[in-house]
Amino acid sequence: MTTVITFGTFDVFHAGHLNILTRARALGDRLMVGISSDALNEQKKGRKPVYSEQDRMQIIAGLKCVDGVFLEESLELKAQYIQQYHAGILVMGDDWQGRFDSYSALCRVVYFPRTPSISTTSIIEVVKSL
Repeated sequence: MTTVITFGTFDVFHAGHLNILTRARALGDRLMVGISSDALNEQKKGRKPVYSEQDRMQIIAGLKCVDGVFLEESLELKAQYIQQYHAGILVMGDDWQGRFDSYSALCRVVYFPRTPSISTTSIIEVVKSL
């Protein structure tokens, strides 16, 4: 049984999120998704997510392609999460290309292309301008 793991904020859920999760699940038998905590997102992006970590976890957990979710508390714990969930494959978007290659000693690392013309940041900017 191959477990695939991925991480993200998954704020303002959109088709790009669904695409990467569906493609990630197709690589294995089980998909585990680490949802960045509100504090981690603020640290990474300098802003709080639109939706709370509990809401984002509930949204992702409700998808048929997702087998489980957990709260990602720190970027430095990725290796621990990979080992904890016995992941054989780590999937990330290609905007992170090369940044997770160090985990290739623990699992296969795969970078998927982002869905063109879709980003959470641009969606938030459009909504703010209305």
